[in-house]
This record gives sequence, C-alpha cells and structure tokens, in this order.
Amino acid sequence: VQLQASGGGLVQPGGSLTLSCAASGRTFGAYNMAWFRQASGKEREFVAAIISWSGWSTYYADSVKGRFTISRDNARNTVYLQMDSLKPEDTAVYYCAADPKWYGGNWPSYGINSWGKGTLVTVSS
Repeated sequence: VQLQASGGGLVQPGGSLTLSCAASGRTFGAYNMAWFRQASGKEREFVAAIISWSGWSTYYADSVKGRFTISRDNARNTVYLQMDSLKPEDTAVYYCAADPKWYGGNWPSYGINSWGKGTLVTVSS
C-alpha cells in the first residue's frame, strides 16, 4: 500500500489541526495504521495507532493521550489524526504508516511495511 500524508501547517498553541493519510490499493481496510512524528534532531516516535477494519482498538503515546484522536474511513482509504490543544512540543514532521501486523501500542520505528511521506506541523505563536 502507498501512503500520502497531508494537512500539516502552522498553528498557534492551543489550536487544532487534522492530518489525513490517503492510501492506494483495494485492501486498505486490512492494514493496521499508525502515526509517527519526528522533531528536528530527535528520533522518530510513535504517536497513535488504529487496528484494521473496524478500528475498534486504538493506542496513543502518553504525550498525546487525551488531545489526539486517530480514526479511519475504509471507504475513503484514509486514516486521520485529529490534534487538539496543540503544544509547541508537538512540532514535528508527522508520518503515517501501515502494516498487516498489529503491534498494539508497541509499534517499532523501523521495519514497518509502508511509510508515507511526512507532513510538517509547526505549533508556534
């Protein structure tokens, strides 16, 4: 599956932003999806994940829990990341990822089946 993330931009602290990740292929529903982010000078880190098909199971990094929401629309081959109450430390390039394997909350930073190109989120006044 090929992925393309979009929706990044500049937002003030406390603001909201929704990222989208569009996937190609007719088997999108079968993929478990995740969002990662990488701030300048730091390693890529897990942000959120949603299980395949119904999306009944989700996981979040502690740093975003209660502020970010991951969701999916299999009819549109798209996964979303709704980001609320944004903080300057959320500034990063955000990447979406897809894998047939469900990692729960322990997605590795490397070895994932598919990665999309990142989209930059800047939280600044």
